[in-house]
Amino acid sequence: MDAERKVKKVKISIMRNPQFALWQGVLMIGKTVVVDDLDTASTNGRDELYGRKFVEGLTESELAFVVLHESLHKALRHLTTWKKLHDESPMLANAACDYVINLMLVDMDKNEATIRMPRYKDGMNKGKRMGLVDEKYRGMNAKQVFDLLKKESENGGGGFGDEHGDGFDKHDWGGAKDMTEEEKRELEREIDAALRQGQIAARKVVGKGAGGLSRELDDLLNPKIDWREELREFVKAYCHSKDRSSWRKVNRRFLHSDIYMPTMIGEKVGHLVIGVDTSGSIGTAELSEFLSEVKAIAEEVSPEKVDLLYWDCVVAAHEEYDSATVANIVSSTKPAGGGGTAPSCVSTYLQDKKIVPECVIMFTDGYVGTDWGSGWQSPLLWVVTDNKTAQAEHGKTIHL
Repeated sequence: MDAERKVKKVKISIMRNPQFALWQGVLMIGKTVVVDDLDTASTNGRDELYGRKFVEGLTESELAFVVLHESLHKALRHLTTWKKLHDESPMLANAACDYVINLMLVDMDKNEATIRMPRYKDGMNKGKRMGLVDEKYRGMNAKQVFDLLKKESENGGGGFGDEHGDGFDKHDWGGAKDMTEEEKRELEREIDAALRQGQIAARKVVGKGAGGLSRELDDLLNPKIDWREELREFVKAYCHSKDRSSWRKVNRRFLHSDIYMPTMIGEKVGHLVIGVDTSGSIGTAELSEFLSEVKAIAEEVSPEKVDLLYWDCVVAAHEEYDSATVANIVSSTKPAGGGGTAPSCVSTYLQDKKIVPECVIMFTDGYVGTDWGSGWQSPLLWVVTDNKTAQAEHGKTIHL
Protein backbone atom coordinates (compact mmCIF):
# COMPACT_ATOMS: atom_id res chain seq x y z
CA MET A 1 0.00 0.00 0.00
CA ASP A 2 1.47 3.38 -0.96
CA ALA A 3 1.70 6.23 1.58
CA GLU A 4 -1.23 8.22 0.14
CA ARG A 5 -3.61 5.25 0.40
CA LYS A 6 -2.30 4.41 3.86
CA VAL A 7 -3.03 7.90 5.20
CA LYS A 8 -6.47 7.89 3.57
CA LYS A 9 -7.30 4.45 4.98
CA VAL A 10 -6.27 5.47 8.49
CA LYS A 11 -8.31 8.69 8.35
CA ILE A 12 -11.41 6.84 7.22
CA SER A 13 -10.88 4.24 9.94
CA ILE A 14 -10.69 6.96 12.61
CA MET A 15 -13.80 8.74 11.32
CA ARG A 16 -15.77 5.49 11.36
CA ASN A 17 -14.72 4.68 14.91
CA PRO A 18 -17.27 6.01 17.45
CA GLN A 19 -14.47 6.26 19.97
CA PHE A 20 -13.18 9.31 18.07
CA ALA A 21 -16.54 10.78 17.03
CA LEU A 22 -15.63 14.21 18.43
CA TRP A 23 -12.84 14.63 15.89
CA GLN A 24 -14.60 13.46 12.70
CA GLY A 25 -15.15 16.94 11.30
CA VAL A 26 -11.73 18.28 12.26
CA LEU A 27 -10.09 15.43 10.33
CA MET A 28 -11.69 16.77 7.14
CA ILE A 29 -10.51 20.38 7.50
CA GLY A 30 -7.76 21.55 5.14
CA LYS A 31 -5.62 19.61 2.69
CA THR A 32 -3.84 16.32 3.40
CA VAL A 33 -0.71 15.84 1.30
CA VAL A 34 2.08 13.24 1.24
CA VAL A 35 5.46 14.69 0.20
CA ASP A 36 8.93 13.30 -0.43
CA ASP A 37 10.99 16.10 1.16
CA LEU A 38 9.67 15.83 4.73
CA ASP A 39 11.04 13.37 7.27
CA THR A 40 8.04 13.53 9.62
CA ALA A 41 4.54 15.12 9.75
CA SER A 42 3.58 18.79 9.89
CA THR A 43 0.62 21.16 10.08
CA ASN A 44 0.08 24.90 9.77
CA GLY A 45 -3.14 24.67 11.77
CA ARG A 46 -5.23 23.96 8.69
CA ASP A 47 -3.37 21.69 6.24
CA GLU A 48 -1.44 18.49 6.99
CA LEU A 49 1.77 17.24 5.39
CA TYR A 50 3.16 13.73 5.81
CA GLY A 51 6.62 12.57 4.78
CA ARG A 52 6.44 9.51 2.54
CA LYS A 53 9.18 7.49 4.25
CA PHE A 54 7.86 8.49 7.68
CA VAL A 55 4.39 7.13 6.82
CA GLU A 56 5.82 3.94 5.34
CA GLY A 57 7.77 3.27 8.54
CA LEU A 58 4.73 3.51 10.86
CA THR A 59 2.22 0.85 11.77
CA GLU A 60 -1.41 1.81 11.11
CA SER A 61 -2.05 2.38 14.83
CA GLU A 62 1.01 4.64 15.03
CA LEU A 63 -0.08 6.56 11.96
CA ALA A 64 -3.56 6.95 13.48
CA PHE A 65 -1.92 8.52 16.54
CA VAL A 66 0.04 10.94 14.33
CA VAL A 67 -3.05 11.87 12.27
CA LEU A 68 -5.03 12.63 15.43
CA HIS A 69 -2.05 14.53 16.82
CA GLU A 70 -2.06 16.88 13.81
CA SER A 71 -5.85 17.21 14.03
CA LEU A 72 -5.69 18.23 17.67
CA HIS A 73 -3.16 20.94 16.82
CA LYS A 74 -5.89 22.26 14.52
CA ALA A 75 -8.76 21.80 16.98
CA LEU A 76 -6.91 23.63 19.78
CA ARG A 77 -5.74 26.43 17.40
CA HIS A 78 -2.17 26.02 18.59
CA LEU A 79 -0.49 27.57 15.54
CA THR A 80 -2.49 30.80 15.80
CA THR A 81 -3.23 31.12 19.53
CA TRP A 82 0.36 30.57 20.74
CA LYS A 83 2.34 32.39 18.05
CA LYS A 84 3.95 34.67 20.64
CA LEU A 85 5.21 31.67 22.58
CA HIS A 86 6.94 30.49 19.41
CA ASP A 87 8.46 33.94 18.89
CA GLU A 88 9.90 33.73 22.41
CA SER A 89 11.19 30.14 22.13
CA PRO A 90 10.32 27.87 19.18
CA MET A 91 11.64 24.76 20.96
CA LEU A 92 9.66 25.30 24.16
CA ALA A 93 6.50 26.32 22.28
CA ASN A 94 6.62 23.16 20.16
CA ALA A 95 7.18 21.00 23.23
CA ALA A 96 4.40 22.69 25.25
CA CYS A 97 1.81 22.10 22.52
CA ASP A 98 2.87 18.47 22.12
CA TYR A 99 2.73 17.73 25.85
CA VAL A 100 -0.90 18.92 25.95
CA ILE A 101 -1.99 16.91 22.92
CA ASN A 102 -0.16 13.68 23.67
CA LEU A 103 -1.71 13.39 27.13
CA MET A 104 -5.14 13.76 25.57
CA LEU A 105 -4.38 11.07 22.98
CA VAL A 106 -2.95 8.63 25.52
CA ASP A 107 -6.14 9.07 27.59
CA MET A 108 -8.30 8.29 24.57
CA ASP A 109 -6.86 4.79 24.17
CA LYS A 110 -4.91 3.71 27.25
CA ASN A 111 -4.66 0.13 25.99
CA GLU A 112 -3.33 1.26 22.59
CA ALA A 113 -5.90 -0.88 20.84
CA THR A 114 -6.46 1.66 18.03
CA ILE A 115 -3.89 4.43 18.40
CA ARG A 116 -0.33 4.01 19.64
CA MET A 117 2.35 6.64 20.04
CA PRO A 118 5.14 5.93 17.49
CA ARG A 119 8.24 4.15 18.79
CA TYR A 120 11.78 4.25 17.49
CA LYS A 121 12.43 1.16 15.40
CA ASP A 122 16.20 0.94 15.72
CA GLY A 123 19.29 2.52 17.23
CA MET A 124 19.96 3.27 20.87
CA ASN A 125 16.39 4.59 21.31
CA LYS A 126 14.74 1.43 19.92
CA GLY A 127 11.33 0.89 21.53
CA LYS A 128 11.27 4.35 23.11
CA ARG A 129 8.32 6.69 22.53
CA MET A 130 8.96 9.38 19.96
CA GLY A 131 6.55 11.87 21.45
CA LEU A 132 6.59 14.06 24.56
CA VAL A 133 4.31 12.95 27.40
CA ASP A 134 4.44 13.72 31.13
CA GLU A 135 1.73 13.40 33.79
CA LYS A 136 2.86 16.53 35.60
CA TYR A 137 1.33 18.66 32.83
CA ARG A 138 -2.14 17.12 33.14
CA GLY A 139 -4.94 19.67 33.02
CA MET A 140 -2.71 22.49 31.71
CA ASN A 141 -2.89 24.44 28.49
CA ALA A 142 0.11 25.13 26.28
CA LYS A 143 0.89 28.48 27.94
CA GLN A 144 1.02 26.93 31.41
CA VAL A 145 3.27 24.11 30.19
CA PHE A 146 5.47 26.64 28.36
CA ASP A 147 5.94 28.67 31.54
CA LEU A 148 7.01 25.59 33.50
CA LEU A 149 9.40 24.47 30.76
CA LYS A 150 10.85 27.97 30.60
CA LYS A 151 11.37 28.04 34.37
CA GLU A 152 13.06 24.63 34.27
CA SER A 153 15.27 25.78 31.41
CA GLU A 154 16.28 28.94 33.29
CA ASN A 155 17.15 26.79 36.31
CA GLY A 156 19.51 24.68 34.24
CA GLY A 157 17.04 22.03 33.10
CA GLY A 158 15.45 21.74 29.70
CA GLY A 159 16.52 18.20 28.85
CA PHE A 160 12.91 17.08 28.54
CA GLY A 161 13.59 15.32 25.26
CA ASP A 162 16.06 12.93 26.90
CA GLU A 163 13.66 11.86 29.63
CA HIS A 164 10.30 11.80 27.87
CA GLY A 165 11.10 11.44 24.19
CA ASP A 166 11.11 14.23 21.63
CA GLY A 167 8.65 15.49 19.05
CA PHE A 168 7.69 13.36 16.07
CA ASP A 169 6.18 16.21 14.03
CA LYS A 170 6.98 19.74 12.89
CA HIS A 171 4.84 22.81 13.48
CA ASP A 172 4.55 25.16 10.52
CA TRP A 173 4.25 28.46 12.40
CA GLY A 174 5.34 30.36 9.30
CA GLY A 175 2.57 28.80 7.23
CA ALA A 176 0.03 29.75 9.87
CA LYS A 177 1.31 33.33 9.88
CA ASP A 178 1.03 33.53 6.10
CA MET A 179 -2.72 32.93 6.15
CA THR A 180 -4.75 36.09 5.59
CA GLU A 181 -7.02 37.38 8.36
CA GLU A 182 -10.05 36.26 6.37
CA GLU A 183 -8.56 32.76 5.99
CA LYS A 184 -7.94 32.63 9.73
CA ARG A 185 -11.51 33.70 10.52
CA GLU A 186 -12.90 31.12 8.10
CA LEU A 187 -10.69 28.45 9.67
CA GLU A 188 -11.97 29.36 13.14
CA ARG A 189 -15.56 29.02 11.94
CA GLU A 190 -14.80 25.64 10.33
CA ILE A 191 -13.12 24.31 13.47
CA ASP A 192 -15.90 25.51 15.76
CA ALA A 193 -18.59 23.99 13.52
CA ALA A 194 -16.66 20.72 13.20
CA LEU A 195 -16.23 20.37 16.97
CA ARG A 196 -19.87 21.10 17.66
CA GLN A 197 -21.01 18.57 15.08
CA GLY A 198 -18.53 16.10 16.51
CA GLN A 199 -19.87 16.76 19.96
CA ILE A 200 -23.39 15.85 18.82
CA ALA A 201 -22.10 12.63 17.25
CA ALA A 202 -20.06 11.77 20.34
CA ARG A 203 -23.00 12.22 22.69
CA LYS A 204 -24.93 9.58 20.78
CA VAL A 205 -22.36 6.95 21.70
CA VAL A 206 -21.30 8.01 25.19
CA GLY A 207 -24.05 5.91 26.75
CA LYS A 208 -22.68 2.89 24.94
CA GLY A 209 -19.36 3.13 26.68
CA ALA A 210 -17.44 4.87 23.92
CA GLY A 211 -14.47 6.96 25.03
CA GLY A 212 -12.63 9.82 23.35
CA LEU A 213 -14.56 12.75 24.80
CA SER A 214 -12.22 15.35 26.25
CA ARG A 215 -13.63 16.76 29.46
CA GLU A 216 -11.73 19.99 28.88
CA LEU A 217 -13.12 20.42 25.37
CA ASP A 218 -16.61 19.45 26.48
CA ASP A 219 -16.47 22.17 29.14
CA LEU A 220 -15.21 24.67 26.58
CA LEU A 221 -17.98 23.86 24.11
CA ASN A 222 -20.64 23.88 26.83
CA PRO A 223 -19.97 26.62 29.38
CA LYS A 224 -21.74 25.95 32.64
CA ILE A 225 -22.22 29.59 33.70
CA ASP A 226 -24.61 32.32 32.62
CA TRP A 227 -22.01 34.77 31.36
CA ARG A 228 -24.44 37.70 31.26
CA GLU A 229 -25.27 37.20 34.92
CA GLU A 230 -21.56 36.92 35.71
CA LEU A 231 -20.96 40.19 33.88
CA ARG A 232 -23.67 42.03 35.80
CA GLU A 233 -22.59 40.61 39.16
CA PHE A 234 -19.02 41.72 38.52
CA VAL A 235 -20.12 45.30 37.84
CA LYS A 236 -22.44 45.38 40.84
CA ALA A 237 -19.67 44.11 43.10
CA TYR A 238 -17.83 47.38 42.54
CA CYS A 239 -20.73 49.78 43.10
CA HIS A 240 -19.27 52.53 45.26
CA SER A 241 -21.92 55.19 44.77
CA LYS A 242 -24.26 55.05 47.77
CA ASP A 243 -27.68 56.54 47.16
CA ARG A 244 -30.00 55.05 49.78
CA SER A 245 -29.90 53.78 53.37
CA SER A 246 -30.59 50.29 54.61
CA TRP A 247 -30.92 48.61 58.02
CA ARG A 248 -29.73 45.29 56.57
CA LYS A 249 -26.29 46.17 57.92
CA VAL A 250 -25.59 48.45 60.88
CA ASN A 251 -23.23 51.37 60.30
CA ARG A 252 -20.10 50.44 62.28
CA ARG A 253 -18.84 54.03 62.49
CA PHE A 254 -21.39 54.89 65.21
CA LEU A 255 -21.29 51.70 67.27
CA HIS A 256 -18.63 53.00 69.67
CA SER A 257 -21.17 55.65 70.82
CA ASP A 258 -23.95 53.04 71.20
CA ILE A 259 -25.76 54.67 68.30
CA TYR A 260 -27.37 52.41 65.72
CA MET A 261 -27.62 53.90 62.23
CA PRO A 262 -28.29 52.35 58.81
CA THR A 263 -25.57 52.00 56.19
CA MET A 264 -25.78 53.68 52.84
CA ILE A 265 -26.03 51.31 49.89
CA GLY A 266 -26.32 51.92 46.19
CA GLU A 267 -27.03 50.43 42.81
CA LYS A 268 -24.86 52.80 40.84
CA VAL A 269 -21.29 52.64 39.58
CA GLY A 270 -19.10 55.67 39.63
CA HIS A 271 -16.44 55.52 36.89
CA LEU A 272 -16.34 52.59 34.47
CA VAL A 273 -13.89 51.83 31.63
CA ILE A 274 -15.06 49.54 28.84
CA GLY A 275 -12.53 48.40 26.26
CA VAL A 276 -13.88 46.92 23.01
CA ASP A 277 -11.64 44.87 20.74
CA THR A 278 -11.95 46.12 17.15
CA SER A 279 -9.02 44.20 15.66
CA GLY A 280 -9.26 42.62 12.23
CA SER A 281 -10.67 39.36 13.60
CA ILE A 282 -13.76 41.07 15.06
CA GLY A 283 -16.76 41.06 12.73
CA THR A 284 -20.02 43.02 12.74
CA ALA A 285 -21.86 40.32 14.70
CA GLU A 286 -19.27 40.27 17.51
CA LEU A 287 -19.17 44.07 17.71
CA SER A 288 -22.98 44.27 17.88
CA GLU A 289 -23.02 41.72 20.71
CA PHE A 290 -20.35 43.65 22.61
CA LEU A 291 -22.27 46.91 22.28
CA SER A 292 -25.58 45.33 23.31
CA GLU A 293 -23.94 44.28 26.57
CA VAL A 294 -22.43 47.75 27.03
CA LYS A 295 -25.94 49.16 26.75
CA ALA A 296 -27.30 46.60 29.22
CA ILE A 297 -24.60 47.53 31.75
CA ALA A 298 -25.39 51.23 31.37
CA GLU A 299 -29.11 50.64 31.89
CA GLU A 300 -28.71 48.36 34.90
CA VAL A 301 -26.10 50.13 37.03
CA SER A 302 -26.36 53.76 35.82
CA PRO A 303 -22.63 54.61 35.80
CA GLU A 304 -21.76 58.22 36.53
CA LYS A 305 -19.03 58.10 33.89
CA VAL A 306 -18.01 55.69 31.15
CA ASP A 307 -14.79 55.79 29.16
CA LEU A 308 -15.40 53.66 26.07
CA LEU A 309 -12.14 52.63 24.38
CA TYR A 310 -11.94 50.97 20.96
CA TRP A 311 -8.62 49.17 20.55
CA ASP A 312 -6.65 46.87 18.29
CA CYS A 313 -2.87 47.26 18.65
CA VAL A 314 -3.46 50.88 19.75
CA VAL A 315 -6.35 52.73 21.34
CA ALA A 316 -8.07 53.82 18.14
CA ALA A 317 -10.85 55.86 19.76
CA HIS A 318 -11.76 57.18 23.22
CA GLU A 319 -15.35 58.24 23.88
CA GLU A 320 -16.55 59.73 27.18
CA TYR A 321 -20.09 59.51 28.53
CA ASP A 322 -21.69 60.86 31.70
CA SER A 323 -24.90 59.87 33.50
CA ALA A 324 -26.98 62.02 31.12
CA THR A 325 -25.55 60.68 27.85
CA VAL A 326 -24.70 57.07 28.67
CA ALA A 327 -28.21 55.87 27.78
CA ASN A 328 -27.50 56.78 24.13
CA ILE A 329 -24.11 55.09 24.02
CA VAL A 330 -25.03 52.54 21.32
CA SER A 331 -26.66 55.01 18.95
CA SER A 332 -23.98 57.67 19.27
CA THR A 333 -20.81 55.59 19.37
CA LYS A 334 -18.41 55.37 16.41
CA PRO A 335 -16.24 52.24 16.53
CA ALA A 336 -12.69 52.51 15.18
CA GLY A 337 -9.83 50.10 14.58
CA GLY A 338 -9.20 47.05 12.42
CA GLY A 339 -5.52 46.22 12.86
CA GLY A 340 -3.65 43.70 15.02
CA THR A 341 -4.52 42.72 18.58
CA ALA A 342 -2.61 43.96 21.66
CA PRO A 343 -4.56 44.50 24.93
CA SER A 344 -1.43 46.00 26.47
CA CYS A 345 -2.22 49.17 24.53
CA VAL A 346 -5.23 49.67 26.84
CA SER A 347 -3.38 49.16 30.14
CA THR A 348 -0.60 51.46 28.90
CA TYR A 349 -3.12 54.07 27.74
CA LEU A 350 -4.88 54.10 31.13
CA GLN A 351 -1.56 54.52 32.92
CA ASP A 352 -0.42 57.31 30.61
CA LYS A 353 -3.73 59.17 30.96
CA LYS A 354 -3.85 58.48 34.72
CA ILE A 355 -7.30 56.95 34.39
CA VAL A 356 -8.16 54.81 37.43
CA PRO A 357 -11.82 53.68 37.25
CA GLU A 358 -13.77 51.56 39.73
CA CYS A 359 -13.49 48.64 37.32
CA VAL A 360 -12.44 47.78 33.76
CA ILE A 361 -14.33 45.48 31.38
CA MET A 362 -12.54 44.23 28.28
CA PHE A 363 -14.49 42.68 25.39
CA THR A 364 -12.34 40.60 23.01
CA ASP A 365 -12.20 37.43 20.91
CA GLY A 366 -9.25 36.32 23.03
CA TYR A 367 -6.74 35.78 20.21
CA VAL A 368 -4.01 37.80 21.88
CA GLY A 369 -1.23 35.24 22.35
CA THR A 370 0.41 36.08 25.68
CA ASP A 371 -0.34 39.81 25.60
CA TRP A 372 -2.97 40.48 28.29
CA GLY A 373 -1.53 43.83 29.29
CA SER A 374 0.18 44.67 32.59
CA GLY A 375 -0.01 47.17 35.42
CA TRP A 376 -3.81 47.11 35.64
CA GLN A 377 -4.81 49.31 38.60
CA SER A 378 -8.52 48.46 38.82
CA PRO A 379 -10.60 45.28 39.12
CA LEU A 380 -10.57 43.70 35.67
CA LEU A 381 -13.04 41.49 33.80
CA TRP A 382 -12.46 39.91 30.38
CA VAL A 383 -15.49 38.94 28.31
CA VAL A 384 -14.25 36.59 25.57
CA THR A 385 -16.18 35.52 22.50
CA ASP A 386 -15.38 32.70 20.07
CA ASN A 387 -12.12 31.52 21.66
CA LYS A 388 -13.06 29.05 24.39
CA THR A 389 -9.42 28.29 25.23
CA ALA A 390 -8.51 31.88 26.13
CA GLN A 391 -7.80 32.58 29.80
CA ALA A 392 -6.48 36.00 30.78
CA GLU A 393 -3.37 36.26 32.93
CA HIS A 394 -4.85 39.14 34.94
CA GLY A 395 -8.36 39.64 36.27
CA LYS A 396 -11.35 37.37 35.75
CA THR A 397 -12.32 35.71 32.44
CA ILE A 398 -15.82 34.73 31.33
CA HIS A 399 -16.81 33.32 27.92
CA LEU A 400 -19.76 34.20 25.72
